[in-house]
Amino acid sequence: MKVDAYSHILPARYFERMRELVTDPRALKRWLELPALHDLDARLAMMDEFGPGYQQVLTLSSPPIELLAGPADSPALARLANETMRELCDKHPDRFPAFVASLPMNNPGAALDEIAFAVDDLGARGVQVFTNVNGRPLDDPDFAGVFAEMAQRDLPIWMHPTRNAGSADYATEKTSKFEIWWALGWPYETSAAMARLVFSGLFDRHPDIKIITHHLGAMIPYLEGRIRLGWSDQFGSRTDGDEYGRLRQGLAEHPLEYFRRFYADTALSGSDIGTRCGLDFFGADHVLFGTDCPFDPEGGPLYIRETIRVIDSLDITADDRERIYHGNLRRLIRQTD
Repeated sequence: MKVDAYSHILPARYFERMRELVTDPRALKRWLELPALHDLDARLAMMDEFGPGYQQVLTLSSPPIELLAGPADSPALARLANETMRELCDKHPDRFPAFVASLPMNNPGAALDEIAFAVDDLGARGVQVFTNVNGRPLDDPDFAGVFAEMAQRDLPIWMHPTRNAGSADYATEKTSKFEIWWALGWPYETSAAMARLVFSGLFDRHPDIKIITHHLGAMIPYLEGRIRLGWSDQFGSRTDGDEYGRLRQGLAEHPLEYFRRFYADTALSGSDIGTRCGLDFFGADHVLFGTDCPFDPEGGPLYIRETIRVIDSLDITADDRERIYHGNLRRLIRQTD
């Protein structure tokens, strides 16, 4: 069995509403080029290549709901997303055993209400947040309730990067060139969000909280040395004042240990090197099979095929491989059958 922990979809009714909200058709170019993203028949046909043992836990594709609708309208959009996701799981439980709820994060009170409805009434097995909420960091106190609620429910939070061409790479420019905002900006977004959550004391307040990072923890595994040594006794030495030094002393553990508490999926576009690095950092118990389907040059199957190839080639035990393919995810979402 292989359960894809991070595959994206836009249910048909939600996609139609999304198209109504996005007034510039050019902004939808990438989504319209991928039939398996919003055409259920195309999705199921694509999945058939990998046999009956291949399943997907569904997450809503970007853009974030809070980019599509303001605080007054985002709750209804999140509700539509979650109800249509439930419909897909009900129609094809053999392919889609679970879904991850979307939240109106620009309306924190409504986000808490949606967690209750999506989990208690619809059976969602976690929620998805993005690495910032219209530019606001996830450690903003307004979002603390979402993390506290998910920690109390003992269900995971899927964290997806968000950044666009408007985030310039240099102060002298207005936009990011060469899609740097995506290729390098998204890993930075994930890594920065992880750091903000660590240094805000999230894991001390909620020791058992479960957060799944997309793309195998992004830059964090590769930069282990900078975290281990650069953010140890030197933390705050590069900054005026002693605020950071006090902050570091206030953490119960070394920063590196908090970063290892995150979970991470294998959605690295078929990178053998990156997968080995991420697995070495997080350990087999914190790595989940995830593919980023259908955002690949073939519209879905290539990333699945390549990710399976990489995992099957790893020098690990059969038990570790089974945990990565489905055991860890099923444990996180408390799925026993």
